[in-house]
Amino acid sequence: MAATDELVVLEEEKQEDLWSGGQRPFKASYGKLMMWYFLLSDAFTFAGFLIAYGALRFSSPTWPVPDFVFQTAPFGLHGLPLIFVTFMSFLLILSSVTMVRAVQEGQRYNKRGVIFWMLLTIIGGAGFLGCQAWEWNNLIGTEGMTVWTNPFSAHTEEGTYLKNEDLAAIPALTKKDDGHGGVYFEDARGNHYYEKIDHYGTSFAKDEKLKSFKAGDPYLITYHHGEYQYGAYKDTAGNLKMESYGPKGFGALFFIITGFHGFHVFSGVAFLLIILINVASGLYEKRKNEYEMVEKIGLYWHFVDLVWVFVFLAFYLL
Repeated sequence: MAATDELVVLEEEKQEDLWSGGQRPFKASYGKLMMWYFLLSDAFTFAGFLIAYGALRFSSPTWPVPDFVFQTAPFGLHGLPLIFVTFMSFLLILSSVTMVRAVQEGQRYNKRGVIFWMLLTIIGGAGFLGCQAWEWNNLIGTEGMTVWTNPFSAHTEEGTYLKNEDLAAIPALTKKDDGHGGVYFEDARGNHYYEKIDHYGTSFAKDEKLKSFKAGDPYLITYHHGEYQYGAYKDTAGNLKMESYGPKGFGALFFIITGFHGFHVFSGVAFLLIILINVASGLYEKRKNEYEMVEKIGLYWHFVDLVWVFVFLAFYLL
């Protein structure tokens, strides 16, 4: 047998040994490889969601303005665009840093260090979930946004809001009591017109700065005594019109995608807590597996943080 043939045979035997369990392919354990496979498949799922959102976003003539939708923060703070969601993002990114430190301490066999940094990671993840719960409660309970309803949008034409006295001066409209202490105006077709009211109960029509609006200006559907109604306005040609709801796709995709990501964060916090208990009990020291479970949950946690960057970009910045 020639020397070249001998080398080929030896190389083939070496490759067989590599996959027979004697050595780790790519210097990674079976568990880590499976985690990477899972994260890759999960990345495709999130990519599909975000691509669908982008397709609807850029094919719609009008879409909610993030600075207007996400301008509310806890403790009654308003008019602070993206401040609260920036704090949420900071919590999640900071928890990724603490996760790195937990993995480092595991590689040093420092059990106390692993426990300390994992505990901080859990607190950061739980804090993010608490912030997301408040945001959802505010959007659903206060702003009136649901999977089926989106009160946020932007004007597609220029016009002027109408006050009740303006509506009363139109002969074709009939004044009626709405049964909640307010009034509305009805035309011959049964359409109802309300004075433009924002979700804080302040009339836009009473504010001269907001009385007239231009195409592209953000707005909310009229909020009148706890029920969303259509706001009345006249376009530049003097035609009486009603504002319509924003595109339904925004509310549906927002809650589905952020909810799917929130489920990943919740699952991650649960697994972190289980692994923390195992670390504290000394289970991984007995197994002598070099705290590999800490590294695997670390991969998952970094993936969740990375996905949030794209979700943040899609919903809160574009």
